Amino acid sequence: MAMAQARKIQSPQVLPETKPFWDAAAQGRLMIKHCTACRQPHHYPRSICPFCGSDATEWRPASGRGTIYTYSIMRRVPEPYAIAYVTLEEGPTMMTNIVDCDLDSVRIGQAVRVVFKPTEGGPPVPMFAPA
Repeated sequence: MAMAQARKIQSPQVLPETKPFWDAAAQGRLMIKHCTACRQPHHYPRSICPFCGSDATEWRPASGRGTIYTYSIMRRVPEPYAIAYVTLEEGPTMMTNIVDCDLDSVRIGQAVRVVFKPTEGGPPVPMFAPA
């Protein structure tokens, strides 16, 4: 049984267009971008909609719930961890880590919820744990 261990997470690079995302993460909230022109949500945070090219985007709160689309467990490291793509209830898929669980129990299609993990001196990073 391999448990997800606490490991040091590098601070993310906070850019002007992603600052609202990181500010919300510091408050324990997950935000994603929505295009007001084509009404599509998207992630990663960017100012131009990847679907229609519009710059009419805005930040909206996300539920923080999703399902594991795919994952891989990194075992040949000092502290094993799971990297995954999680599809949010709102539609976008995020690359993230699966934490706070037995790594051998992680499954495709598993329900997960967002948790925020501290970094080395920067804002916390959204990761996901079993729901």
